Amino acid sequence: MRLTAEEKKMLRGELGLAAKQALELQIEVGKFFGAKRFVPVSNVHMMGDIEVMGDSGKAFLERMTQLNARCAVPTTTNARCIDFACVAKLGQDPNEAAKEKQLITYLRRMDVITADTCINYQTLYQPHQGEHVAWGDTGTVIYANSVFGARSNFEAGPAALAAGITGRVPEYGFHLDRHRHGTFQVNVRAELNDLADWGALGKLVGEGHQNYFAVPVFNGVKNNPDADQLKHLGASLASYGSMGMFHMVGVTPEAPTLQAAFGRARPTAVMTITSRDIERVYAGYDARGNPLDLVVFSGPQQSLFEMKNLADLLDGRKIKPGNQLFVTTSNGVKSAARQLGYLQKIEAAGGSVLEGVCFYILQNIAQIRVREGWSNLVTNSAKLANIVCAHKFNSLLRRTAECVNIAVTGSGR
Repeated sequence: MRLTAEEKKMLRGELGLAAKQALELQIEVGKFFGAKRFVPVSNVHMMGDIEVMGDSGKAFLERMTQLNARCAVPTTTNARCIDFACVAKLGQDPNEAAKEKQLITYLRRMDVITADTCINYQTLYQPHQGEHVAWGDTGTVIYANSVFGARSNFEAGPAALAAGITGRVPEYGFHLDRHRHGTFQVNVRAELNDLADWGALGKLVGEGHQNYFAVPVFNGVKNNPDADQLKHLGASLASYGSMGMFHMVGVTPEAPTLQAAFGRARPTAVMTITSRDIERVYAGYDARGNPLDLVVFSGPQQSLFEMKNLADLLDGRKIKPGNQLFVTTSNGVKSAARQLGYLQKIEAAGGSVLEGVCFYILQNIAQIRVREGWSNLVTNSAKLANIVCAHKFNSLLRRTAECVNIAVTGSGR
């Protein structure tokens, strides 16, 4: 890789051992992906919880703090695996909670902002078109590339921290123009009115094109989607298809026209999604005769607008005894929801609002499932419906209002 004068200083250790080791790690990543140089980044968002990083990741962070590592650009953290106010309620391991606190201490010593949110693009930072960033959570990356026209690859925890320390990343993947053009076309002939509909669209497209460098171009979308709808579409595409980018004609910045989205390339395939296809997604989930006693709004965390909608749907109602309704959101959104009265309505109905976490990465979630006797998990998030199956939940994707009705009545009818 071609190095600048400053990068050569880093590699010689003239800017500290932490920067030297961080750059060495990034050079290996760059070599693996065939990068020719580094590009500067202005913002970093990293996975930084004990469930994801484990003891080896914790040891890595400890070693970097001992080398006096400091972030050179603003660096924030993704969702945690523990809400410290709910450790006892959820029956989580107090030893793992202690590790999580120690991990947070290490991050803060390196000047990492422990914001603990997977919706940083809604609450913390919105990069502009062409801006290079180093983000780690798949849902954040696809949103940055697609909706903002910024540039990022999926950065693993150590690689993202290295980017925070050095202020740069290897130039490969979606940092390069050639990977950002559309590869196949999706003609949308479906009515997409609920967040779950957008997730179902992502599932249909992602399952059939499981390729990091596949870039779908959505054409014919009737309504201009809002931030939460795009959030659920992107999270679903990333989950089912491992995709890092999409275009939507007339909506996303690099697709003012169909031709602009593809550049000089031609679509390798064309698919059409109808309302009947969306309904078939919902029909494909089966409760298997088990109770519908767990409803979760998570993956990604809820925006303030989603919190308001849930509060309105739950206002004056009660969760059925024996049922559980969990909501996850960021500290900032939860605080605002409390001030606006949304939080009180959700909690008055019997819902539990967890702060700074996402449900599927909760520490010990598989054991919690067994202890609580949960089988089915009902959600309006296609991403959660997919990923939570790793913990042997049987998931059911349903529209938002239906999820709330199930929590209240215990019935899917």
